Amino acid sequence: MSDVKKVVLAYSGGLDTSVIVKWLQETYNCEVVTFTADIGQGEEVEPARTKAQALGVKEIYIEDLREEFVRDYVYPMFRANTIYEGEYLLGTSIARPLIAKRLIEIANETGADAISHGATGKGNDQVRFEMGAYALKPGVKVIAPWREWDLTSREKLMAYCEQHDIPVDFSKSKKKSPYSMDANLLHISYEGGILEDPWAEAEEDMWRWSVSPESAPDAPTYVELTFERGDIVAIDGKAMKPHVVLETLNKMGGDNGIGRLDIVENRYVGMKSRGCYETPGGTIMLRAHRAIESITLDREEAHLKDELMPKYAKVIYNGYWWSPERRMLQAAIDETQKNVSGVVRMKLYKGSATVVGRKSEQSLFDESIATFEDDAGAYNQKDAEGFIKLNALRLRIAAGKGRQQS
Repeated sequence: MSDVKKVVLAYSGGLDTSVIVKWLQETYNCEVVTFTADIGQGEEVEPARTKAQALGVKEIYIEDLREEFVRDYVYPMFRANTIYEGEYLLGTSIARPLIAKRLIEIANETGADAISHGATGKGNDQVRFEMGAYALKPGVKVIAPWREWDLTSREKLMAYCEQHDIPVDFSKSKKKSPYSMDANLLHISYEGGILEDPWAEAEEDMWRWSVSPESAPDAPTYVELTFERGDIVAIDGKAMKPHVVLETLNKMGGDNGIGRLDIVENRYVGMKSRGCYETPGGTIMLRAHRAIESITLDREEAHLKDELMPKYAKVIYNGYWWSPERRMLQAAIDETQKNVSGVVRMKLYKGSATVVGRKSEQSLFDESIATFEDDAGAYNQKDAEGFIKLNALRLRIAAGKGRQQS
């Protein structure tokens, strides 16, 4: 273990990663560099500096990555209308590639020969962090304490803190949530506690970002979203940076009870896991993006894109953001977005985000052809007869051979 002289730790300032700092110092007799990312988790990150200093850390990185996170990770993912297993908007998954990238960059800047994280050996995050790290620096050493130590409970962690004089008063100053939570600008997730019983309904006081649909305002909120090449660039005509767009939609969606989700998902490591998620802004973005695509994308282009999406979602969920297949899929997806520009009007009301209008200069919707009124010859309905007969040809031939359809 003496070959590890310096390690960069993804540090939240919480109990687990504070213990990891001391454990790394003791177990590997190495210098620890901490890296704390602000990706919109809704909590102050600067206190992590004081906590790291109290643990003897000399090199401390605290960075605001909110704009990069949404611009370079969330937005590209949403161009694909990405959802995993039909429901999950991948809020945790999409944050890990950025953190992995910065861990490696800081390791290179500081001359560290290892990185470390606080992900457990049961979850997906260990895979995502390490896949990213190996893709960006093949020879890096990764230290995952949860796969090495015997501190397998909160009680053992607290005992370790007392034994090693680790300042954790901050963890006692407020009631400990019974849930394991992860938050960023796209979502907040909840696991553990009563959620480990998939039959048990989540408690109302668990939710942090949204009111219940029953408690949402009785009057709807209308909002207009302007898209350019598949990305939202303005809300109600006001230009905004990507992270401000998401912050704004999170507030609007949460106030209207939008974005709650309760699912059982299949983890990459093999187990099923029940989790609850709040993704108010992302829920609105997804509906609006599909709406603007509905009038700007060619039919076959849209259908092929929908076929690619589950593969793209799986790639991100499983931690392969930096893979050649993700880059290949991204290039195809981005190619489809050249004409995805226009405005979508949304109605937010008691848990629902409904599209009530869409318009675009690139629209392929031709009212003169689609109308139920007199189309003045724009569409010759007699053409449909030959179209149907040709498409039915193989069915007619098979039926003529006595191959009955059952």
